[in-house]
Amino acid sequence: MEHLFTKTADNVKIAFDLYNTGHKSVIIICPGWFMTKDSRAFSALALSLSEKYDVIVMDFRGHGKSGGFYTFTSKEILDLEAVVEFARKNYEKINLAGFSLGGAIVLIYGAGNDDINKIIAVSPPCDFYKIENKMWHPNAWIPTFKKFEPERWISVRPSPVIRRKIKPLDIADKIKAPTLFAAGRHDVTVCPWHTEKLYEKAVCPKKLEIFEDGIHAEDLFLAEPERFLKMCFDWLEEDFRRV
Repeated sequence: MEHLFTKTADNVKIAFDLYNTGHKSVIIICPGWFMTKDSRAFSALALSLSEKYDVIVMDFRGHGKSGGFYTFTSKEILDLEAVVEFARKNYEKINLAGFSLGGAIVLIYGAGNDDINKIIAVSPPCDFYKIENKMWHPNAWIPTFKKFEPERWISVRPSPVIRRKIKPLDIADKIKAPTLFAAGRHDVTVCPWHTEKLYEKAVCPKKLEIFEDGIHAEDLFLAEPERFLKMCFDWLEEDFRRV
C-alpha cells in the first residue's frame, strides 16, 4: 500500500492510499464527514475490495492527512477530481464508492462527468439541509462510540464559512454511469428516504439495495461484511452491454 498526495485545482493537498494489486480497474473510496482513509472501517473495506480491484481510499479536505477545511460538499468535488485525474493515467476503468456525504460527492461527480465506469452510493443525502442527523438516537451515538479513534477525531477541520451546495436530488437524473444506491432501513443520520428519492429520480442503469437491519454508511459493511462485499462485487461485474 502506497501513501500518496495530489493537489486540487484550488491548491489543496489531498492524501490518498493506493492498494496496488495489479488490476486494470480501480475503486476510489470516498468516506463521509468525520471519516478518513485511515479509519479502521475503510482500511478493512479497502483491503477486502483489493482482492478483485486496485483500490484508492482518500481523505477529503479538512480530514486526516489532507489540507484545507471541510466544506460539506461545496468544494470536495475538486478533491475527487484530483484523485480521478491520477487514476485516469493508470487505469482502464474507474469506479467510485461514496459513503454518506462522500456518497453525495460521487453522485455530483457522476452527473458532471462521463469518465466513470460504475458508482456505488451508500447512504447519500438528497439534500444536505434535510439530513436528520439524530445524534442522540442509539443508532447514531452507539456506532460512533464503537468507532472512536482519537487521531481521526482531532484531524477533522470544518470550514467556518457557509457555502452554496449542490443538492444531489437536483442532479440525480444527470448521472451517466450505472449507479447502485444502498441504505440502511434504521439509519437515523441520513434516513433511507433520501436514498430512495435519489434512486427514483436517477435514469441511468440503477439498483436499490436496502439493508433491513442496517444503519448508516460504512456501518452496513461493518455489520454485514460478506453481504456488503458481494453487493459491491456483483454490481461492479454486471455487464450492461448485454441485450
